[in-house]
Amino acid sequence: MNTTPLISRPRAVERLVVGQATSDGAGVKLTRVLTHDLQQRLDPFLMLDHFASDDPDDYIAGFPDHPHRGFETVTYMVAGRMRHRDSAGHEGLLQNGGVQWMTAGRGLIHSEMPEQEAGVMEGFQLWLNLPGRDKMCPPWYRDIQSAEIPEYTLDSGVLVRVISGESHGVRGAVARPEQEFPTEPLYLDILLPADSEFSQSLPTGHHAFLYVYRGVVEVAGADGTTQVPSQRMAILANGGDGVQLRAADGATRVLLIAGKPLKEPIAQYGPFVMNTREELMTAVHDYQNGRLA
Repeated sequence: MNTTPLISRPRAVERLVVGQATSDGAGVKLTRVLTHDLQQRLDPFLMLDHFASDDPDDYIAGFPDHPHRGFETVTYMVAGRMRHRDSAGHEGLLQNGGVQWMTAGRGLIHSEMPEQEAGVMEGFQLWLNLPGRDKMCPPWYRDIQSAEIPEYTLDSGVLVRVISGESHGVRGAVARPEQEFPTEPLYLDILLPADSEFSQSLPTGHHAFLYVYRGVVEVAGADGTTQVPSQRMAILANGGDGVQLRAADGATRVLLIAGKPLKEPIAQYGPFVMNTREELMTAVHDYQNGRLA
């Protein structure tokens, strides 16, 4: 397959971001890449966590029951197995290469627990905001196993997994009508062999970033190139009609994520993301009184 889009104005790297080491759940060690201070700049995305360890003590306690309201979570497992259960009656087992897409909407309580006692556990969790009109929608959930995720391979050997959005004519595993999906998220996992190149068109008004988790990626811009090393996020400048990547130091893997900004106020208190402080107070009150789910 060779349908490389023509990019006339490639987006340059605006800045590189080093993630913050932290822990969440019952002590799972992870790197928080997209943090609270970047939410407005990368609207509609609220958070990106990367967890990766072969030490069970770093992940075995998992993420016991905890609430969410007002946004969506996208969990992508690169290695390992994670069991999901929630108060809406959903249950599933995420395995290597699988994705869980959950719309918390008006609220639910769920757990994410490792189903292994040894070996590598690696994955990502992305938080995607919902517009104010949809924050109280019914919860929705889908487990997508690895074999269900559309993939394509270019003549250069570049392999692209399309989790959502569209790339080179291939539609993602999660696709909904625009009126139900106003953020129009693009989520790609791109595997580039050494010295290979990849281009992806991007709508001008969409915010975009990439995260390198293997190797080094070179991003072409109008005034030169920028190298993005492993474990770094690159925020892409606004404007431009796409992004051009090259594997700069052996084989690489990179997430490319983009979406249409909501341009709405963001009010967050832990696992609740609403538009106003009053809505947050209602969410906390509902949770404390057993009315969240």
